Amino acid sequence: MNQPDLGQKPTRGTRNWIVAATLLTAGMIIGFVVASDLGWLPNGHAVPDSTSVAPPPPVARPVSTAPQPALAGSNQTFVEIAKLVKPAVVNIYATKSGRSEGSGGTPFDDPLFRKFFGDEFFRRFEHPKERKERGLGSGVIVESNGLIITNNHVVGKADEIRVTLSDKREFKAKLIGTDPKTDVAVVKIDATGLPTVAWADSDQLEVGEFVLAVGNPFGLTQTVTLGIVSALGRAAGIAEYEDFIQTDAAINPGNSGGPLVNVRGELVGINTAIFSQSGGNMGIGFAVPSNMAQTIMSQLVQTGKVVRGWLGVSIQELTPELASQFGITETKGVLVSDVMDDSPAKKAGFERADVIVEYDGKPMDSPTHLRNAVAQTPVGKKVTIKFIRDKKPKTVDLTIVEQPKSMSQNGEDDGGESATPTGVLSSLDVRDLTQELASRYGLKSSERGVVIVRVKPGSTAEELGVREGDIVLEVNRQPVSSVKIFERIAGKLPKDQAVLLLLKRQGRTIYLTLRP
Repeated sequence: MNQPDLGQKPTRGTRNWIVAATLLTAGMIIGFVVASDLGWLPNGHAVPDSTSVAPPPPVARPVSTAPQPALAGSNQTFVEIAKLVKPAVVNIYATKSGRSEGSGGTPFDDPLFRKFFGDEFFRRFEHPKERKERGLGSGVIVESNGLIITNNHVVGKADEIRVTLSDKREFKAKLIGTDPKTDVAVVKIDATGLPTVAWADSDQLEVGEFVLAVGNPFGLTQTVTLGIVSALGRAAGIAEYEDFIQTDAAINPGNSGGPLVNVRGELVGINTAIFSQSGGNMGIGFAVPSNMAQTIMSQLVQTGKVVRGWLGVSIQELTPELASQFGITETKGVLVSDVMDDSPAKKAGFERADVIVEYDGKPMDSPTHLRNAVAQTPVGKKVTIKFIRDKKPKTVDLTIVEQPKSMSQNGEDDGGESATPTGVLSSLDVRDLTQELASRYGLKSSERGVVIVRVKPGSTAEELGVREGDIVLEVNRQPVSSVKIFERIAGKLPKDQAVLLLLKRQGRTIYLTLRP
């Protein structure tokens, strides 16, 4: 009986069959793996074998019965916000009697407002022969008894104010009070049980948050636009006290006075103006923060006027150049450029060149921030202020008083002779202050210091904002009471040394650093 030869080599055909089978099997395995990874197979499972086993059933997981919060920024969230806020947004028509003057604009037609909307937009409202002028704006109901907050420029000059609700009911409104310094106004209608928008803490607002603006742009009622908070603490030259929220949510004429709300439908700001050259939205809108608006509204409702706190200092931005002059390594804080007589600051011992870094427990990083904080401090409140003097930290407690209607300081008289400064101050021509120069520049002849009568065109001083009529009070922290003293100080300055000037302009003092 013949036995198989176990050592016999496979034939060429056999070898080819084995190679082909191996490649086929490898290809199937690779194909199944790729198909599984790409999700082409059910449940992502595949076994390249006729004996494949079904995958185990998924493990049961506990399901939470608590309601899940809506995703901030989701479409459904914005739908719910719009439904919540729109009923509390009103249309405001402000009417002014009498023939219009000049361009014949609206009741809120003023130069500051035109600066942001542009003259082109207002030309369409020019009707100099008409006896009635109507301005359109928005407002938001903040109390169910008919209390509405809006902008001063919407209703401040009106003889009659009418309010239309979201349900088309129309009411004649009573002006409770206005505050031009923040562009906030409050009106009231005779109604109850009205929908309202809840107040939010605008101090908690952060750049990048979603916000919605609701109003009546160009008379298109109940319009909702979406954007984000672009910046905080903006000063735009619209009002005297500014701490604006900047947003790219579309705001147009007619939106003024309407609400800016967060993703919870809470009021974070009152839409006030846009920056535009055409009259339309360019993605830069401004809103009064809710905390400021609510403080102003409370005072207007209670007393019909706004009482502001007063510290009694002139302040300015602490630039890197000024910080280096005072030996301060950081630019955090606000520089005191003057201290008023008989003020809380004077009585507490404040001096020029002090740098305020904290007020009432809050860090101060800009003059606008400090100015608003002091103004909103209740009269009679005791506050703690931290500041730096001669590189040393100091703390003082003082009581805030009511801001006086007028502030002025008198000094000594000086007599007159011209001079030409040298060194880094050679671009300035100064003179002792005479009655003639005082009249020319609108100054008091009793002012101390020397007056600048010429600034060399194209000089660093001109570029930094030094002007004719400025009074030089100090040079490098040394008092200047006459041209002779100014010349003596200037003559000793190295040509390559920066100079710190203390100037007085329109009753206020400011520091400026001049570099060669």
